[in-house]
Amino acid sequence: MTRLIAAELRKTLTLPSTAVALAVAVLGPIALAVLNAFNVRDALRSGETDSATYTSAAEAALSAVPLGTAGAMVLGIVVISSEYTANSTDAGGGRQISTTLSAAPRRWLVLVAKSVVVAALVVLAAVVALSAALAAATAIIGDAAPADSGTPWGRFVGAALYWTLAALMALAITVLARSGIVPLIVLIANGTVISASFLLWKVTSLARYLPDLAGTRLFAGDSFTSVDDALPAVTGGLVMAAWAAALLLVAGVVLTRRDA
Repeated sequence: MTRLIAAELRKTLTLPSTAVALAVAVLGPIALAVLNAFNVRDALRSGETDSATYTSAAEAALSAVPLGTAGAMVLGIVVISSEYTANSTDAGGGRQISTTLSAAPRRWLVLVAKSVVVAALVVLAAVVALSAALAAATAIIGDAAPADSGTPWGRFVGAALYWTLAALMALAITVLARSGIVPLIVLIANGTVISASFLLWKVTSLARYLPDLAGTRLFAGDSFTSVDDALPAVTGGLVMAAWAAALLLVAGVVLTRRDA
């Protein structure tokens, strides 16, 4: 298992799309946090804080979490979709999945190894991105920050967990689709453009148990929660984790029972 995880890690790190996903997950939140911090500093210095959604460096950093989630999901998608992408005709035109399953015929272990690699890389990206975002926002806002503004460390940990669970769900969905195109369009659009879960919540409050809304309180304060009756952080985290586990279980069953 250790060798399989090491092999999947090497394979993942050599994918050009992995660099893109990690860049979005790390550089995107940092850049957005910097922009938000400048806006907060200007509002504090001008005294026009009534229109400001938040006034602390921590909130400026946490406001960039959705962008990092997109990068995490892209990573979860490309780890699987790359297996089903046809090689060039010079390389035989085959797919990597055939080689992977020939080398590691126990398919459940392949899925577990990929999940471990994705989770590890996403957690590392979250630590780097959120730490840098907080440090940059703190330096920019400086003495203008309110004296009583603390750092909600629990929400930073929750943000990393949210990214990880989102990436694992993206991985599982891509296993079912055997292509990265549909998951990429649907998941990224749902997380950044318009949320189908939020639209469903307008119809029924049961939509708050959908994974993206369920985990909102892991990182979001009152300023960023899109629904009024969002689940508490612990409850929502457990619901989101249950979704991730269920999707991975279904993905594992499908992977073992169908032709590669």
